[in-house]
Amino acid sequence: MKKIGITGGVGAGKSAVLKYLEEKYEAYIIVADELAKELEEPGQPVFNALKDRFGDGIIAADGSLDKKAFSKLIFSDEEALKQANAIIHPAVKEEILVQIKEKEEAGCGLFVLEAALLIEEGYDQILDELWYVYADEAVRFKRLEENRGYDREKSLSIMRRQKSDIEFRKYCRRIIDNSGELQDTMDQIDAVMHSLKEN
Repeated sequence: MKKIGITGGVGAGKSAVLKYLEEKYEAYIIVADELAKELEEPGQPVFNALKDRFGDGIIAADGSLDKKAFSKLIFSDEEALKQANAIIHPAVKEEILVQIKEKEEAGCGLFVLEAALLIEEGYDQILDELWYVYADEAVRFKRLEENRGYDREKSLSIMRRQKSDIEFRKYCRRIIDNSGELQDTMDQIDAVMHSLKEN
């Protein structure tokens, strides 16, 4: 089973790459953010640990995690963010390792993980290679405005908190340039997948 990590800046179009890998190459896809949300559901160990650490102030009236209150807390308090990450990230990684083992045993051919913190969390140690989905900054601004309704200032503030283009290129083995037409991106993915099959 080939294990690939997908990363890149906000608005680079990682979702389009994942969709293509899933549809054409029958990849099993995990999006780390979505997995984290599942682990934050009531009754899950991450939910319990967050509640124990931060109290009922982050719990909504229906007993679920109050995403708004939780975000406000961790993004206004550096220490709270560190503590939350220390609970969430190891749990996500543990679940990913479980799923890698399960998929390998089930005979899955391609396992793909998308995570914003792929490099920071050391996923290069458990995956075969990392891919960097790149797009020109102007393209990213346009996508974020059209798809998410972000203004330039909001997009820029998110971009500044992420790794630079140089850093992404330093750690990732493959670069998928997703600045242009989708067909061009798909052609690049096909070429990479063809080279993987030959190795």
